[in-house]
Amino acid sequence: MCRAAGIMLAAGESRRMGTNKLLLRLAGEPLVRRACRRALAAGLHPLIVVLGHEPERVREALTGLDCRFVVNPAVGGPMSSSLHRGLEGLPTDVEAAVIMLADMVHVTEDMVRAVMVAAQTSAALLVSSRYGKTLAPPVLFRRALFGELRASTGEGCGKVVVEQHREHTLYLDWPRGALMDVDTPEEFAQL
Repeated sequence: MCRAAGIMLAAGESRRMGTNKLLLRLAGEPLVRRACRRALAAGLHPLIVVLGHEPERVREALTGLDCRFVVNPAVGGPMSSSLHRGLEGLPTDVEAAVIMLADMVHVTEDMVRAVMVAAQTSAALLVSSRYGKTLAPPVLFRRALFGELRASTGEGCGKVVVEQHREHTLYLDWPRGALMDVDTPEEFAQL
């Protein structure tokens, strides 16, 4: 059995939204809470939430959920800095980490669970979600890749590491519509 933790990247500034998008409510629930609740329900433990922009407000939106928090002080920096903070927050006995984005509103508990089940039934170094031709979270990385993730920089949630290990990757295909994240008021209105 592979013990998988979760890393929820929730540190962005929401510049294009004009307000903290993670606190916007969908079906009465802040986006960040919705994402974390689904990750926890799928069995990710612990769930490390990487905070940055308005950390206290985001933490408050997660009251009552079994989350651990780390803060990325480089809020305006690349996404890799948040990923690095999340990796630093993992317990040493975790065998894998599932990387998620708090603004990917169509990622379901079942999708996260499927990534974990795929890791249980495969020796693949990583399990990546694929939406058409686009690779995106949730992505499970085994501990053997944590060093490479720490060394990667820039945007993309470890895409460089995924690209380097294509032959050791198991892909799970999801509908292209599930890829949607929320960056602008127009995108949120479409929900």
